[in-house]
Amino acid sequence: MSKLLLVEDDETLREALSFLLRREDHEVVEVSDGAAALEAFEAEAPDLVLLDLMIPEVPGIEVCRRIRLTSDVPVIMLTALDAKSDVVMGLEVGADDYITKPYSTPELLARIRGALRRSKSRVSAERETRLTGGGIEMDIERHQVWVEGEVVKMPLREFQILEMLLQHPGRVVTRTALMNRFWGKDFFGDSKTLDVHIRRIRSRIEADPARPTRLVTVRGVGFRLLNPDPEESDGA
Repeated sequence: MSKLLLVEDDETLREALSFLLRREDHEVVEVSDGAAALEAFEAEAPDLVLLDLMIPEVPGIEVCRRIRLTSDVPVIMLTALDAKSDVVMGLEVGADDYITKPYSTPELLARIRGALRRSKSRVSAERETRLTGGGIEMDIERHQVWVEGEVVKMPLREFQILEMLLQHPGRVVTRTALMNRFWGKDFFGDSKTLDVHIRRIRSRIEADPARPTRLVTVRGVGFRLLNPDPEESDGA
């Protein structure tokens, strides 16, 4: 089962499409405007986004652009037949595909299956047995980490977090994505748990953990490995 985020302000169309997708054994998160879409994307970590471009609050193009700042999740745009200029803009900011209204059910479902299949293939390819970056080398199968050629011992949860960061070097991995991945959406403990693990990882991979240069904080968003811009980090 895949989780889909459906962003559509037409209630009748949204309910009909949601029913169709659930019948295909998808979990569906429904929202009707761009602001809610961005909140739901962070909270729900969907496998695919169906995004109507003509939505209130935050335009669909901007929603897609913000999603692409932190994620490679497939985005399929839903657009009116005469909105070709919007389609071009959407593709330029990172949408994967588009379908025009009114669309046929078989075509829409085929587009969704294709996007999910490509996404899963990409994720599988990313999970190589060895990951490297910024003087760090990781052997996933042997559970070993080297920093500048020196072996570094690392507990499982720290190893898993570093692995996720190494899979997306130079890109922000959000706090929400990390918490959902390793503690689950239903975790009711202190979110500072993640900060503790980040500090411990820094103590193992940074020359000066108080002034990190490999694993940095992007304020209000999450963490980035190998961030070249120290002004975006507070080092916390």
